[in-house]
Amino acid sequence: MKKILKPLISVMAIGTLSLSINTDNNVSANNIAKTCEYNSASKVNPNYSIMNCLLTETALSYDVPPEIVKAIAEGESGNWRHFDQNGKAIVTADNGIGIMQITNQANYNQDRLKSDLVYNIQAGVETLDNMFKRKDLPRINGGERDVLEHWYFAVMAYNGTKPVNSPIFQATGERNVNAYQEKIFGIVEKMGLIDLTVLPFSREDFQYDSNSKENIKFSAMNYDFDLPLTKSKHFFETNQKVRATTTVNFRARPTKDSPSMGTIGEGEIITITGPFEFDEVSTKTNHFVWYPVKRSDGTKGYVASSYLDYSASTPAPPVTTTPDYSDYAKKFADFSKTAWWTDDMIWAIDRSLISGYGDVWNAKTKKYETQLQPKTQLTEAHFLTIFFRFAQNEELANVKNNSSWNKSGLYNMAKKYHMPVLANEGSTASKALADKGISRGKMAQLMASYHYGKTVSQNEAIQFFMDNGITTATTTSHYKPDQILTRAEISAFIQRYESFVSK
Repeated sequence: MKKILKPLISVMAIGTLSLSINTDNNVSANNIAKTCEYNSASKVNPNYSIMNCLLTETALSYDVPPEIVKAIAEGESGNWRHFDQNGKAIVTADNGIGIMQITNQANYNQDRLKSDLVYNIQAGVETLDNMFKRKDLPRINGGERDVLEHWYFAVMAYNGTKPVNSPIFQATGERNVNAYQEKIFGIVEKMGLIDLTVLPFSREDFQYDSNSKENIKFSAMNYDFDLPLTKSKHFFETNQKVRATTTVNFRARPTKDSPSMGTIGEGEIITITGPFEFDEVSTKTNHFVWYPVKRSDGTKGYVASSYLDYSASTPAPPVTTTPDYSDYAKKFADFSKTAWWTDDMIWAIDRSLISGYGDVWNAKTKKYETQLQPKTQLTEAHFLTIFFRFAQNEELANVKNNSSWNKSGLYNMAKKYHMPVLANEGSTASKALADKGISRGKMAQLMASYHYGKTVSQNEAIQFFMDNGITTATTTSHYKPDQILTRAEISAFIQRYESFVSK
């Protein structure tokens, strides 16, 4: 397939198409078909490169992220199929028509939805675009159209805002991974090779009767998530500098089947040299596209859009220095220059989050020493004190107890910030449990609840840690939620949390 240079974007007013106006629709359908070298009268499913083009160009003409449109087409039709082997449009038992499964849409010509593949795609994209514009659906952050996660509720509405698509099970508070929009975003990740951010909804956000066919009632209509969200990978422009998100092969042509010209390192800045192109191998089922790029040494080649991100400038080269640990080694008898926790605990010490234990008797040296004791386990009160030194130091310094319990002030702070602590002033058993030690899972729940300003479950909190680099674990079991937290570990977790928040 020869290069496609996307002429539609320069001649078509984005967002102004109306499928109810046959003249405009004929022009746009014909232009898209011509651009993608597709014969609309053929009544056969085009190869994957052409179908990728048809879906992408239609999405761009409506200013909709192509990743979303391609995933919906995949989820609705499977392998981007519109026609069966007899050249007839595939119609499901619920009257869903063709590749975009247009169902009960009186505004569109039903016969043409079956006979005209491009018209069917346009109907689906226009429907999705209208869902994004609805005022009765929640909006995420500023509602920017190029951010994939911002289309969450529009994708939900494409299938229906029924209880079956609630992001959270009302009964249990667990995430509904089988909701329509969750499946579509899963396809974006799998077929587009894009990592998306899991949006931290709660059961209180969605009200519904699971035995009713009534739509979900949304408790919140605006979400302001302080999370790293994902922009579409289809809007890079010629001469724009972009950043490689990981180490990736530099290809001679726009396909993985072409020779590798070496690798582009993670963080390397390269320049887009032209419009994206579709995979030259027509049997490739990938949803991404290929950008022609140029390295700083002038070498030209291709990189898959999935591995590119926006970057304003070239980062300064890293400076290699040898840390000076001498002061810490002198002060703390058990300090190590090579332990995994060395830099984390130094960071915590310098922030006055932790300090050493003075006058500790060492039976081996027969001396009293000041020690860090990185492996010492923390109680819930210890954790709260350290965390509030980081997050609310001034308030912590002025906190006062309001009862005979010497920790009442500290725990009142925790409750103020919606942190579901173990210890309860009226329960001796709960206090004893909290004093036995705080688990890593409970610590994550307290920190995540503080971050969101509302109580979240332990599983949600651990996922939050994994999604945002606060832990290096990749699964809940790998995270070891039942293990008791240590001084070294809390130093690492809070430092990573600060790094996440600063981004």
